[in-house]
Amino acid sequence: MLRLEKLTKVYKTGDKALNAVDLDVPKGQVLALIGPSGAGKSTMIRCINRLVEPTSGTVTLDGVELTSLGLGGLRKERRRMGMIFQEYALVERLTVMENVLSGRLGYVGFWRSFLRKYPQSDVDEAFRLLDRVGLVEMADKRADELSGGQRQRVGICRALIQNPSVLLVDEPTASLDPKTSRQIMRLIVELCEERELAAIVNIHDVALAQMFVSRIVGLKLGTMVFDGSPADLTEDVLTTIYGDEDWSETIQKVDEDDEVDAA
Repeated sequence: MLRLEKLTKVYKTGDKALNAVDLDVPKGQVLALIGPSGAGKSTMIRCINRLVEPTSGTVTLDGVELTSLGLGGLRKERRRMGMIFQEYALVERLTVMENVLSGRLGYVGFWRSFLRKYPQSDVDEAFRLLDRVGLVEMADKRADELSGGQRQRVGICRALIQNPSVLLVDEPTASLDPKTSRQIMRLIVELCEERELAAIVNIHDVALAQMFVSRIVGLKLGTMVFDGSPADLTEDVLTTIYGDEDWSETIQKVDEDDEVDAA
C-alpha cells in the first residue's frame, strides 16, 4: 500500500503546491488524479518518489517511510516506483529493447547497463513485456522511429521491468490522439490488474479518467477536494474542482462512450 500523510510542499516563493494531503492507495488500485493546471498533481507524484522534496508529511510504501530515507536507501526504494512520463523520456538513439532494459539500471548498475551486459533473465522479461504491449517486432528499432503511442508503450515496459510496487504516471495521454489515448489508458489499467499494482495517474482528460478507473481524486490549489468513484463526479463536483463551467457535455460524453463500449 502507498500512504501519504499530511503531505505538504511549499516552494521558496511561498506558494503552497500541496496542502496536508492524506491518501491511501491499496495494492491493485488505479487512481486518477485530476484538477486544473497548478493544482499540485505533478508535484504530488514527484514528492512520492522525491524528485521533489516534500516540505513536511510522510510517504510510506509497503511499510517503508520514503521521506526519511537517505540517498542510498532512497535509490534502492525507487526501484519499486515505476515512473511513466508525459514526454516519454526515452533515449532517442537507443533501440526499443535498450530503452526497456534501462529500467533495470537500479539493479544491474551503471557499467553493466552502459556496456549493455544485462542478465538473460532481464532480456527475456523485456521481450515478454514488449510482446504484451504489441511491440515485440520493433525491439531493434530506434526510439526516434516510433509514433507517440508506441513510445508511450515502451515507457510502460521500461517502468514495469523494474518490478515495481506502484506506478506513478504523469499525463500519459497528453500528446496522443483520442483513440491512442484510450488504448494507453486501457493498457495501463489492465497491466496494473494483472500485476496487482497500485497506480496514480495524473490526467487532464476527465472523461478518459471516468471511463477507465474506479477511483478519482480531485485537487484544487494543493488541497484534496474530492475522493470518490467516477459515478460521484457530478457537475457540482466538477465545478468545485475546476470552477464554473457547463459540465453537462462532459458527463454526457462519458455516458455515450460507455454505451458504445458496451455495444
